[in-house]
Amino acid sequence: MSDISKTKMEQIAQMWNARGKGLITHMALDIEDVSSEGVRVRMPFNPDFCVDSDQTLLHGGILTALLDSVFGLANFVSIEGVSTMATLDLRVDYLRPARSRSDVIVRAHCFRKTRHIAFNSGSICFDGHEDAEIARGTASFALTRGDVSLFDAMTKGKNP
Repeated sequence: MSDISKTKMEQIAQMWNARGKGLITHMALDIEDVSSEGVRVRMPFNPDFCVDSDQTLLHGGILTALLDSVFGLANFVSIEGVSTMATLDLRVDYLRPARSRSDVIVRAHCFRKTRHIAFNSGSICFDGHEDAEIARGTASFALTRGDVSLFDAMTKGKNP
């Protein structure tokens, strides 16, 4: 947590968790670090997300959804005045089988932004094995800006 206050980080986490629906809420994501340099999010091990009988191999779709969601958080943190965003393009390279019972760690950052587009990069690894990425991804997002940003609306009790 380098340059974002603890209060703002807590507000961001509350807003992000409040807007989560479906699969994202089932992931039980925990925001561990937020700064203008990027975000770090933890997903606890969940055997429901495994595709093998030993319950150790994570489904690739879970990894893709996880990256997409954390990219959105990274955009929200690094870009002022965003009211909504939509994924335009998402690419995930699976580097090795996601076989473990450890928590999953995702790091993501917005490396370029224009008025209407944001570009992201990120990686996924297992807790304790940060040097052995399981997947790496990139994405672009369409941004909609408004008078009231999504963050401002959520923290002031308005419904955007």
